[in-house]
Amino acid sequence: MCFSALGKQDYKKTRPMLRATRLKAEAKKTALGVKEVALVLAAILVLLLAFYAFFYLNISNEVDLDLDPDEN
Repeated sequence: MCFSALGKQDYKKTRPMLRATRLKAEAKKTALGVKEVALVLAAILVLLLAFYAFFYLNISNEVDLDLDPDEN
């Protein structure tokens, strides 16, 4: 007897409630997680740091060549 009462509760849900539940589940599937956002931001940060380091090292090497004390 208890099982039939539990089964009938699903039928009592209204259509808008069922639709809202379905839309909520679909939104969870398609939403970006925190991990994905963090990975993308970390990748961008690494690329920017590599770009900065490349040019910083090139400029600092040129400055060292210009300040060669043996030229004078």
